[in-house]
Amino acid sequence: MYRAKRGGKARCEVSDPAMHANAVKRLKLETDLRKAFDQGEFRVFYQPIVSLKTGKITGFEALTRWQRPEGVVPPGEFITVAEEIGLIIPMNRQLRLEACQRLQAWQAEFAANPPLSMSVNITPKEFAQPDLASEIGTALKHIGFNPACLQLEIIETIAMGDTEKSGQVLAQLKALGVRLSIDDFGTGYSSLSRLRKIPVDTLKIDRAFIMNMDTDSESREIVRIIIMLAHNLGLKVVAEGTETEEHIKLLKALDCEMAQGYSYSRPADDKAMLKLLESNRSASAASAGN
Repeated sequence: MYRAKRGGKARCEVSDPAMHANAVKRLKLETDLRKAFDQGEFRVFYQPIVSLKTGKITGFEALTRWQRPEGVVPPGEFITVAEEIGLIIPMNRQLRLEACQRLQAWQAEFAANPPLSMSVNITPKEFAQPDLASEIGTALKHIGFNPACLQLEIIETIAMGDTEKSGQVLAQLKALGVRLSIDDFGTGYSSLSRLRKIPVDTLKIDRAFIMNMDTDSESREIVRIIIMLAHNLGLKVVAEGTETEEHIKLLKALDCEMAQGYSYSRPADDKAMLKLLESNRSASAASAGN
């Protein structure tokens, strides 16, 4: 069934031994995922988002990791299935709450102007939920979280999709006071006129372009055009997948505001991020003293 659905509408597939083996594997994964959620095996990891101008950490992206007894499961091996079976909704609800509470603790210890922010992903399954905005709003009020410090990331194909439906959901989210970001920008088929009309604050350039911009002139030109487009629309830009000093140098030359990637830190737990914040504060203080 899943193979037929992935292939498009009005299709059929003939079962074979390989399909049976995959079906058994899939069923086990679904069972393990539900059990993992009940047993609290999902962890929140964080990756810093850094100002290219100052080198200071401006915020974090919260990411789900599955901590099994035998080790951490890469997200590519379970996120799609969690989305298909609907488990992603309670998983991400839990992630948002924990990440926002963690950020409140960091904000109290590491004062900044503007304050540190937290970015979380909104998946297609969540975006389709009619009560998404009210659920997020209720949760933020419950913990006393400043909505302006929360950035919701929505993939380009969803944010720029059905004009009426996506526009209504984006408007509801924006009314909460949160900030909106289009994730993986450049990989879809965006209408520039549509982009101008939606209430988005930030574009995140897909890592595929950033990773190749130092060796591929076409990727570099795409990055330049996206940054120019964003600035003309009054939007800020985050470059994902920043891995080398050359990437950073090129992005600075293009006036990109922020970067995220292995050149700063791999995704890690809150203890590692606390140490990174302390190190970043010390480095900033030393720089200010010179």
